[in-house]
Amino acid sequence: MSTESTQYELSEDELRELIPQLQQLTDKYKRSERVQKALFNISELSSSVSNLNRLYSAIHEIIGDFMNADNFFVAFYERDVNLINFAYFVDEYDEQTIKQVPAEKLMDGITGYILRSGRHVFLQKDDTDAFARETGVTMVGAPPHQFLGVPLKRGTQVIGAMVVQTYDEGVFYSQEDLEVLLFVSQHIVTTVDRVKSRELTERTIRERTRQLRKINDDLQEEILERQKAEQLQQALFEISELAANLEGDMCNFYSNLHFILARLISAPNCYIATVDEDGETLHFPYFSDTVDTQASQRPLGLGLTEFVLRTGQAELINPPRVLELAEAGEIDVSIAQTMLTSANSWLGSPLVVDGEISGIIAVQTYGKLAKYTARDLELLRFVSHHIAVAMERKRSTEAIQQYNAQLEERVKERTEELNGANASLRQQIEERKEMELKLIHDAHHDTLTDLPNRAMFASRLELALASKHRYHDNLFAVLFIDLDRFKVINDTLGHHAGDEFLVEVARRISLCIRGHDLLARLGGDEFVVLLDNFDTAEDVEDVAARVIDAVSEPFVLEGKEMYSGASIGIAHLEAYYHSADEVLRDADAAMYQAKTLGRGRFVMFDKSMRERLLEELELENEFRHALREEEFDCFLQPVMDLTLNQALYHEMYVRWSHPQFGKIAREQFRQVADQSGLTLDLDLYQLKRACDLLVNSQQSSHAPQKIAVNVSINHLLQATLVTKMLNLIEQAGVSAHQLVFEFDENDLNRRSQYILPAIKKLKRSGVTLVLDNFGSGLASLSYLFAYPFDYIKIDHRFVKSLPRSQRNLKLIQSVMLISEHLKFSVIAEGVDSPSQLDALNEIQCHYAQGKELSEPEALAIRKLAG
Repeated sequence: MSTESTQYELSEDELRELIPQLQQLTDKYKRSERVQKALFNISELSSSVSNLNRLYSAIHEIIGDFMNADNFFVAFYERDVNLINFAYFVDEYDEQTIKQVPAEKLMDGITGYILRSGRHVFLQKDDTDAFARETGVTMVGAPPHQFLGVPLKRGTQVIGAMVVQTYDEGVFYSQEDLEVLLFVSQHIVTTVDRVKSRELTERTIRERTRQLRKINDDLQEEILERQKAEQLQQALFEISELAANLEGDMCNFYSNLHFILARLISAPNCYIATVDEDGETLHFPYFSDTVDTQASQRPLGLGLTEFVLRTGQAELINPPRVLELAEAGEIDVSIAQTMLTSANSWLGSPLVVDGEISGIIAVQTYGKLAKYTARDLELLRFVSHHIAVAMERKRSTEAIQQYNAQLEERVKERTEELNGANASLRQQIEERKEMELKLIHDAHHDTLTDLPNRAMFASRLELALASKHRYHDNLFAVLFIDLDRFKVINDTLGHHAGDEFLVEVARRISLCIRGHDLLARLGGDEFVVLLDNFDTAEDVEDVAARVIDAVSEPFVLEGKEMYSGASIGIAHLEAYYHSADEVLRDADAAMYQAKTLGRGRFVMFDKSMRERLLEELELENEFRHALREEEFDCFLQPVMDLTLNQALYHEMYVRWSHPQFGKIAREQFRQVADQSGLTLDLDLYQLKRACDLLVNSQQSSHAPQKIAVNVSINHLLQATLVTKMLNLIEQAGVSAHQLVFEFDENDLNRRSQYILPAIKKLKRSGVTLVLDNFGSGLASLSYLFAYPFDYIKIDHRFVKSLPRSQRNLKLIQSVMLISEHLKFSVIAEGVDSPSQLDALNEIQCHYAQGKELSEPEALAIRKLAG
């Protein structure tokens, strides 16, 4: 046994020699196994792959497991069309973009050689030229490092070629790779045929399925057409029902039409447009749109609606169509641009009744996906006729309903009118009675205070007079009440506050009298009281005192505390009175006397007051006559320059000596002028006299060269009055520099917005301005700053107390100091004694006027202008 074991044992060297052989054998078995697996996979592909493109890529992956196959393609030779079809192509350098190539272009190449000869090709780059010379092959494309191509045969016929090639010089193909490729190629054709057969079968099935689906679609379309026909019939029936329905207004009718139409075609946006009777304006009785909320009526233009109205034909207008219409001038360009922007599709059809076009119905969509078709157009054209007929029937039905409703309403209204006629007449009678009572009340009462007015008071006073004539022992008295500061309250706080003030006064007075006494308002701020059947005259005085105390209490008006007062005139009814007016006249005279004595008091009337009033009235008439006849006396008194001892100017003033009443005092003279409203006329009279005197003085060297006249502040309250004075001066031929206007300080207390501009106008004209009686009024110092006076006349009462009153002397000195800064001069008037003149010289007052310097000189003649 040991000998046999030794005989079969191999040496180590022999074993080493066997390892390569064993390794090769192992590799061979592994390769065989891989080939078998590849064939199995190819066989599996024939049953699992239904697409040839997927088959070729799978074969490429399988071959890539045996060798480098980065460059791989499969080509089939289609002999019937003489084309080579590259079913699959992957190459690093040649980018195959053409799937089919004419066979004559490639038959001279290596691929063509394989297809022509049916032989495989195993070619290295170095053998390319020799192979080309030997076979006559023309090399196409980039030469590969190695090329391995095998034919694909169906039986003995070559149908294509399968090629792998490499451009990498580090990659080499072996004879075994060629054998594997040849072996695989035999099975690939079978697999390709199976896949093609399956693909053809599936294509046939798909085609048959498509045919069956088309048949089904045709059947469905026919069913749909029948359904649409039924829907159309149903829609027409519903439209007819809508027109016949007597209920519902036109808005609901149009809305229901839109709903019915939307079931037939796509109509998310719909409107109905009609043309008015004159054919110039479009109205939109119905408009529903997802973009625009409403459409306003507008005149006819170049819109889509107007185009359909002009043509009388139904129109389908898409963006291309709207461009054509815009270029032809049928549509406004802006409408075309809007339609292109929103990608509209628009359908419109005319509404025709009895051959007349009354409007159109239109639908539209927005967006590129929703487009109308010619079939939609035909459908709308068909339906629009029925819609037009339905609209006309609905309008006629509605018109009849409206007429019937109006007729019923008229009958109802007429019945109600007849039923209400008697009630109205009764009400009118009652209202007329109330109005008569109100008119009677209004005719006898004040509208503000609701007190009796003058008419009612006079009527009651007449009854009291009648009672006094019959019963002399009955005592009656009239209180005439006039309020103080009413005008100030009215001007300061306004008329509303003035009304509140009067109402409150009426309330307070009513609390001071008895229930059977009569309080009335005559107008303005005048109240009267008729006291009936009192015991003694002291009772009347007590009532008057209570009224004065009540009115003197403070009033709160517009949040401010105001004060007033009352002046009362009392007239007792006597038997010699014949009318109410006489009693009121005398009570008014007593009231006027109370105001003259200082306000806030009462005065009993006596006959002397009436005589004084008559005297004043006669004096006023005489004053008017004297002014008209220029019967006044004129005087001149100089204002002296004490430094030069010569006249600065001469002041002219007038006096009145009446044949009956004698010399009229200066204060009474001015008072009569004011009461008669002739102050302005008197001033103009003096101004004319001064101008006449200045004209005459031009012929005499001793006559005054500058004359002053006293002018009322009333001339400054209106710009026209100032202009009138300046025109008078100019017409007289006198220079304004020769005139001096003196204004009383007390008049300046009447503030007005016109005073300062008027004074400045006089100043610019050249008239010298003097403030007279300075110090006699209130707030005198403010005038020195506010107005541009040239001279200030110190009031004579300050000069009269000189030299004993050092206080007044200091005052004059203070005004003189102010004058240095404000550019005016000081004149002291009323210098009647040497001591007064010495005091003025001591304080260096340069200008003065008075009897001590010169007595007033009367003008010798009157009517100088005459």
